[in-house]
Amino acid sequence: MQAVCIFLEKFNYISYNITRLRSVMMTRYDIAIIGTGPAGLEAAITAKVRNKNIILFGSKDLSQKMQVVKHPILNYLGLPSKTGVEMANVFQQQLDELGISITEEKVSNVYAMGEYFALQLNNSEMVEATSVILAIGVVAGKPYAGEENFLGRGVSYCATCDAPLYKGKVVAVVAGSQEEEAEADFLGEVCEKVYYFPQYKDEPQLNSKNIEIHHEKPVEITGMMKANTLRTDQGEYIVDCVFILRPTQFPGSLVPGLEIAGNAVNVDLQMKTNLPGLFAAGDITGQPYQYIKAAGQGNVAALSAVAYVDELKRKKQ
Repeated sequence: MQAVCIFLEKFNYISYNITRLRSVMMTRYDIAIIGTGPAGLEAAITAKVRNKNIILFGSKDLSQKMQVVKHPILNYLGLPSKTGVEMANVFQQQLDELGISITEEKVSNVYAMGEYFALQLNNSEMVEATSVILAIGVVAGKPYAGEENFLGRGVSYCATCDAPLYKGKVVAVVAGSQEEEAEADFLGEVCEKVYYFPQYKDEPQLNSKNIEIHHEKPVEITGMMKANTLRTDQGEYIVDCVFILRPTQFPGSLVPGLEIAGNAVNVDLQMKTNLPGLFAAGDITGQPYQYIKAAGQGNVAALSAVAYVDELKRKKQ
């Protein structure tokens, strides 16, 4: 009986997401680029120059890594002795000149759907793209034990997307930054109880009264067919779902089926991953972590994505 209930819950989860996907009228972009560091920006510029319909996800402040570099960067060709902040300003000027805008909605999952990709956003919307370029940089740390095994079975990366599945139930939120507090408050409106585990220094400012704040470090997610327990360094919490909310997800969690080695995505010299139509560039592909290397790989990834899109269009003619 328990197995049947778990199957039905999983079926309802999939059906719910498919229904939401079909309910939104979407424009299919040629190329979706995730990340606004040198790799993502160069990929966007190259794809735009090649007349592709693109969407660029990231921060309007561009890369946080660039914003904190106050010293001159000496090895970036054409921009001698520019600090990271100055370089970001020059990059932004080039984006403006080409009419490239930045979409700040966070991408929580990327699904390969055959001849296109479905990108799930944290506002519960979906975006379609023929090709995707990952340029999200290095994600520190590693997934929690059990996290990837239970994804879609009691582990979620999007509170606003999946909250309706847990109406009146008990859930946990592992939050990587203050930006996730709005999603936790939304869960507080829907769920009976929310355990909130902030993994940042500032004290959370939450509005819902049924949210309990616990300054503990998550260690493992356990269960049988479905996750039902979050274990921390101080105790265990029985929950119906664990929402893991990070500014950026680990590549293997972001894209199911993506081949990685450590925290780096496996790519060839054309920046191709193991998934057709999916490319990666910059720090996400491993060392060396250099702006000039990231920009070069972004250019190659965009050229490869353009060739991929053009080839699909030729096959359909």
